Amino acid sequence: MKANDLSEFLAFAIENNFPVLIKGKPGIGKSDIVAQSVGFWETKANLGLKAKLIISHPVVSDPTDYKGLPFAGEDGSAHFLPFGELNELINATQKTIFFLDDLGQAPASVQAACMQLILARRINGHAVSDHVTFIAATNRKEDRAGVSGLLEPVKSRFASIVELEVNTDDWVKWALENNMPIELISFIRFRPVLLDKFEATKDITNSPCPRTVANIGKLQNAGLQKSIEFEVFKGAAGEAFAAEYLGFLKMYRELPNIDQIILNPKGAEVSKEPAILYALAGALSARMNTQNIEAVITYLDRLPDEISVVTMKDAVTKNKSLTATKGFIKWGTKNGNVIL
Repeated sequence: MKANDLSEFLAFAIENNFPVLIKGKPGIGKSDIVAQSVGFWETKANLGLKAKLIISHPVVSDPTDYKGLPFAGEDGSAHFLPFGELNELINATQKTIFFLDDLGQAPASVQAACMQLILARRINGHAVSDHVTFIAATNRKEDRAGVSGLLEPVKSRFASIVELEVNTDDWVKWALENNMPIELISFIRFRPVLLDKFEATKDITNSPCPRTVANIGKLQNAGLQKSIEFEVFKGAAGEAFAAEYLGFLKMYRELPNIDQIILNPKGAEVSKEPAILYALAGALSARMNTQNIEAVITYLDRLPDEISVVTMKDAVTKNKSLTATKGFIKWGTKNGNVIL
């Protein structure tokens, strides 16, 4: 399931209190999507309602965290005293999403305690509030992430188990909304296969995945020195990614002046190199506004349709006001078979 589809499904699950388990490779955004789906539910609810997200980590928890702490009552009988997150689940008065992250890494005893909460919504005499929805995430056994598996009764407690897949368009949309460097976004557009090259290994190295690629963007945004880019990028996402991205960056930094293209869209040079075209798409989408959109479209009309579409999709994602301009409407009419 793609990220956008998963966000919509999770909002549905939150609304109806369906427990859901998300599985997938490390670093592909499972935790982020859960957080985003909470905001998506708030928007769909359209009642000014706010939801609370509680993130729990079973792998570092004890069974008592989900069962309560045993204590002796005044009458000499034994009881379980809820505390911490469990107490919040029992007393919740607003929509609450209880997210069990990395559930597959938790020991069996902790999984069993979670199992009672998820289905019975009651444990040791204490009932979970009707406002609470359970969502969990786990890596897969083949990912070498310390996942020994899930107890069969735990799996069947979830209304659905869905696998998150990496989708370039979804990641680009996220990257544009989260201020990732436009050159990094352009590179992923050009080499989408490098967004999802996770490889489980015993070596102390990273490989490309949405999380590690985003880390490179954060390093760039923080002003990383150009002289150490290769070593740092290699440590973030692997040597192959670093080498290709630095080659792309060198070309990106030598692009024709974007202002000159906008001033002379009919006469500006048009390259035939795919890498340069994708780099231009990123640069033009970042600079497009309601004043220069018609000039940019004039230049885009001279480029391959794929580049024109990518440029406009990314520009509109960053600046929705572009859709109300005459230039965009004219472009949309001409490219009516393209869904933005």
